[in-house]
Parts: sequence; C-alpha cells; structure tokens
Amino acid sequence: MVLGGGRVGSAIVRDLTAENDFDVLVVDIDPVAVENMTHFGADGVVADLSQVENVSRAVQDADLVVGAVPGFMGYRTVKRVLQEGRPIVDISFFEEDSAGLEELAESAGVPCLVDCGVAPGLSNLVLGNREEYFDETELYVCFAGGLPKERVWPWEYKAPFSPADVIAEYVRPARQRRAGREVTKPALTDVELIDIPGVGSLEAFNTDGLRSLLRTCSTPNMVEKTLRYPGHANQMKVLREGGFFSSDPIQAASGSVIPRDVTESLLFDAWRFDDGDLDLTVLRIVVEGTKDGQQERHTYNLVDHYNPATDTMSMARTTGYTCTAMASLVARGLWTQPGLATPEIVGRNQEAYDAVIAHLRQRDVYLDMQVEAL
Repeated sequence: MVLGGGRVGSAIVRDLTAENDFDVLVVDIDPVAVENMTHFGADGVVADLSQVENVSRAVQDADLVVGAVPGFMGYRTVKRVLQEGRPIVDISFFEEDSAGLEELAESAGVPCLVDCGVAPGLSNLVLGNREEYFDETELYVCFAGGLPKERVWPWEYKAPFSPADVIAEYVRPARQRRAGREVTKPALTDVELIDIPGVGSLEAFNTDGLRSLLRTCSTPNMVEKTLRYPGHANQMKVLREGGFFSSDPIQAASGSVIPRDVTESLLFDAWRFDDGDLDLTVLRIVVEGTKDGQQERHTYNLVDHYNPATDTMSMARTTGYTCTAMASLVARGLWTQPGLATPEIVGRNQEAYDAVIAHLRQRDVYLDMQVEAL
C-alpha cells in the first residue's frame, strides 16, 4: 500500500510494480495521479489522506505500507498506520521527532522505518554503517541537494515536492553537534562553496537535517548542509527576514492574510518542474574516524541525473528507490525487528546496508566511496 502518488510516490509505485513479488495499491487525493499509477500495473483508490480515518480504511488489509505524503501530514499518518498494526516504511520529512513513535511501534509489534529518502535516509545509512566500521568516529558532514539542471532567473531553483516542505527547512533552526555538544544555528547560515565535478560550484548552508542522528549516533562532530546554486541562500534570507515566511496574520487591503500562505502559493508555480524539465541530485558525505590506530577519511559522492529511459526525475529516483530498497528489506525478511528504526540503525546491519546499495546500483544510482589515510 503506497500512501501518496506525487512525484516521489509515483517513482516508488513504478519501482515496486516492476518487482514481480509486489501487488501495489496506491491512494491519493488526485484522481489523475491515481489513474497514472494504474498504467504501471498498480491499483488505485482516490481518498483524502489528511483525514486519518481514510488512512485507517486504506491500510486495513495491507501487508506493508509505504508513506509518501507531504511532510505536514507525515507524522500523524505514520501514527495512524501503527495504530492499525501495520508495518510502514516512510519518506515524509515531518517536523516532529520520530522518537515519539517508538513506544507505539513497539506495542504494535511491527517494523517502522522512517526518514527513508536521500538526506535524511541514505546519508543516515552511511553514518550508521561507518560508526559500526570505525573503532572511533570523529566527524560527519553531509552536503545534499536536488536542483534543476538548467538555471533560470529569478530563482534558479525548482522543487519536486511541496514548497511548504522547502520553506520549513529555511525557517527551522539547524541543530548540529560540535565537540560533543549540541548547538543550534539559524538556517541559511555558514554559506560556503563546494565544487562538484561535472556540476560546478554550489553553495552549501545550514539546515536542520541531522534529526535522529543527534539521538542515535555518537560521532562528536556532525553537520548537515543543503546545496543550491550560488545566491539562493541570500534570496531566501531576504524573504525570511522580510516576513514573507511568517505564519502570523497581517492586515492587507483585501483583508487578513498569512504571508507564508501567499508565498507558498506563488512559489508553488514558480518552483514547479514542467514536462521536459531536467533535474539532478547531489550528495556528498564525509566521515572521519580511526580504525586499528589509523585515522581515515571516507568520502561518498553521488551525482544523479534525470533518467530519460524511465522518464523519472532524479530526486524522485534517488529518494523513491532508497525507500523501495528499505521496503524490500522488510518485505523479504532482511529487517524483521519490530519497533522504530531510523536508517542509521539499519545501516549498522551490514547485510541490510549492502542490500540497499545493491538495490540502488541495479537502478543506476551510484554512491561512490574514496578512502584517504590522514
């Protein structure tokens, strides 16, 4: 059962239906999206999943649920699925702390895997695996971003998911760990340039992407930054500091309005990928630690482009295929542990880690690693 048939949800459905072992039913509020999913061999139901009773009805007969709803709906959707006693693998970037689902997942006695995208998701999987490999881990830095291949003024940015989720990243303070202590910085700060071969120079800035890593991992220095084309952080700072991301009502000539609602509505069209638009996904992870007395730096790089063979956007591919890899772990019995599991927990299991990486490689999504002695 796939809850949500948007860009990422549709990539998930297409990947699962390509596997002969899966019968897929997708639920979405958009009848056009549901009809499109039937072309890939899935069955479809039109329902408003913002109403939790519809979630309950949808998942009653599901063997496995995949959550791909917008972030603002994610937490309560996962919660309701667990209340129905169904295992779930989820990609929604919800603001709430996933630890709040731990007790419910354990009492339900089913696996609950959350944050199963690229970052968070694949990035977490890598850190969990490296903490298991190193005798002592010292540093984790993650740079991640999805971008349009063509830079077009004024924004030079487009989003394969809701602008509301993107704006949430730019508003929420960024939590980090420095020398073993948690620190908080405003989003969009500490801007630096990162050179990506084949792409060029991108800017990286603080966002709140560490999430569960702050709770589950022992690495004393951890930072995550979002990647965009240079100049984007300053644009977003102007909007944020100018009040355009505010959720407080203001009085306008036409009446009371909420600036953030207006901004999201405007950006929804401006940031939407149109047919024929190409995108790319960039992920760079740096982990430093000590193994048998030798200090090492392990650098992982992923640069993925829109795939014309499957007409699938890169961000939808990389996010969706990571999610289907995790779903396959549950479906095939490689991950049977009941309760809440974030990807870094899964990554500590070498067999599970290898299965996810192999799943991605089979779909031409490559995470390359380099090792340096320090």
